Amino acid sequence: MKTPVTFPSSGLALAGVLLTPDDRPAERLPGLVISHPGGGVKEQSPTIYGERLVREGFAVLIFDAAYQGESEGEPRGTEDPAQRAEDIRSAVSHLGTRPEIDPERIGALGICASGGYVPYAAQTDRRIKAVATVSAGDFGKVLREGIDGKQDPAVLDDLLARAGALRTAEARGEEPLRVPWVPDEMRDSASRQDRETWEYYRTARGAHPRAGGTRLVRDLDRVALHDSFAMIGLLAPRPLLMIAGSEAETAHHSREAVAAATGPARLHVIEGATHVDLYDRDEHVTPAVAELAGFFAEHLAA
Repeated sequence: MKTPVTFPSSGLALAGVLLTPDDRPAERLPGLVISHPGGGVKEQSPTIYGERLVREGFAVLIFDAAYQGESEGEPRGTEDPAQRAEDIRSAVSHLGTRPEIDPERIGALGICASGGYVPYAAQTDRRIKAVATVSAGDFGKVLREGIDGKQDPAVLDDLLARAGALRTAEARGEEPLRVPWVPDEMRDSASRQDRETWEYYRTARGAHPRAGGTRLVRDLDRVALHDSFAMIGLLAPRPLLMIAGSEAETAHHSREAVAAATGPARLHVIEGATHVDLYDRDEHVTPAVAELAGFFAEHLAA
């Protein structure tokens, strides 16, 4: 069953969908929050994972981040890590008030950039009893160091200088500068992840009219400050499961986070999968969901 919902986050109304089993039992269900990739929307990978996890007996809340998708917020396309974390906390609050959900059995799953935002929010939100990620990426780390960790420091210097100049321009009354989340040049990039991201967002494979639009260039200065896993030790003793493809350029983010965790933490590698494969490729999503279902069933048991 799909139930459209709205809930507040920092004064903005977020659009979501609550997915529940059609043959829902009388007792309250364990609940999961699923948060979408950067530039994505709830109708993409969160729906794919959500619908499968519902079949495993969970209630699942998928939603659009503030300023994105069907949720409120101006200027559109804003990417604010602090707000993204607040959106996750607000989604947990909404689940915890619903009569179908057991508020003591709530977990969270983050995909791609939300694979950084979900653990970040959960570090200090003890209502989240189990944390999982798929193709996790720390967006701030990517800006600071590049996707492979080998970026020339001059690149970040240029980005920050540009962001500051754009903030001054906006203060003079100029319109905010926007760039595409998935620009044309990614199609022929040397990075396989760039090429697959272009294919996912820009072709029938995964395209959605509200996804992969534009973002604000001046947001890069606050994104660059974000460190998803700096305080990962605060998750303990709650469990962490991170799923990554063996061929993913971002897999080192998951390896490093699991290594830094002080509580029960595990990395599960899907052999042959790239970062974007785990968004929607059935041969890779199926084993990922099996791993997630077992993890949440164990740690959100009645």
